[in-house]
Amino acid sequence: MDGTNESTQENFVLLGFSDRPHLERILFVIILIAYLLTLVGNTAIILVFRLDPHLHTPMYFFLTHLSFLDLSFTTSSIPQLLYNLSGPDKTISYTGCAIQLFLFLGLGGVECLLLAVMAYDRFVAICKPLRYMVIMSPRLCLGLVLVSWGCGVANSLAMSPVTLLLPRCGRRSVDHFLCEMPALIRMACVNTAAIEGTVFVLAVGIVLSPLVFILVSYGYIVRAVLLIQSASGRQKAFNTCGSHLTVVSLFYGNIIYMYMQPGNSSSQDQGKFLTLFYNIVTPLLNPLIYTLRNKEVKGALGRLLLCNREVGKK
Repeated sequence: MDGTNESTQENFVLLGFSDRPHLERILFVIILIAYLLTLVGNTAIILVFRLDPHLHTPMYFFLTHLSFLDLSFTTSSIPQLLYNLSGPDKTISYTGCAIQLFLFLGLGGVECLLLAVMAYDRFVAICKPLRYMVIMSPRLCLGLVLVSWGCGVANSLAMSPVTLLLPRCGRRSVDHFLCEMPALIRMACVNTAAIEGTVFVLAVGIVLSPLVFILVSYGYIVRAVLLIQSASGRQKAFNTCGSHLTVVSLFYGNIIYMYMQPGNSSSQDQGKFLTLFYNIVTPLLNPLIYTLRNKEVKGALGRLLLCNREVGKK
């Protein structure tokens, strides 16, 4: 009896959408379909970039990492959400909650920085085209990706323990569908002004700073594109940059709303649905955005499918 009580105290309860039981079955079906499409779409993008030698360029190297990030990001929380939506059990272990928080913060931070790296790549490609392959060497590309991963993981290592160790006075119910930082901060039974200030400072460093860098880079890009004499050249540049800007807008629009304000002031319902959008819809749309607007990717997909058909006939 005592052992059971102790074990249950180690769990958290993810309330999720339990206040809307009529929505749970509908959400389960929609999220399952979206998750499967996300897995297929991003895996296809990774395979195409790896298998087609025409796409072995810095831009597609970064896109491969973005697709891998999207796969990891959704998988860190969506399977648990599907399990919770499928039945009455809404629990998650303390260890599971800690892993989920760590991955959510870490992968989100990596994506912020990776999008800034991709903006720099586009800046060099358009503003310094003759030196592009010299500047964006394989060594530099790998270094930029490693720095992005290192900073994202460091941010998560700093914030996850602080968030998990906040006194909760026996509270176990997380008013969210995953162990997300603002929701865990709201559970605390102490004044959280200090940690919210720390979160804000770190968010400025890992969220707003890359965004400012992206906007400045695109300021130079737009100026350079407008100087291109060829209409087809301008269209190609705008198409490539438009895909990246669309992804940036989807990603940052949600993350700024969630993390650049105190944990207790945001609407909890809005936060859940925005997190859901950020966690499943954005990774689902990213492959579509890059394939539908990019002739090179569509051509690579066509070549890969044609090759598979020819192999099948033989």
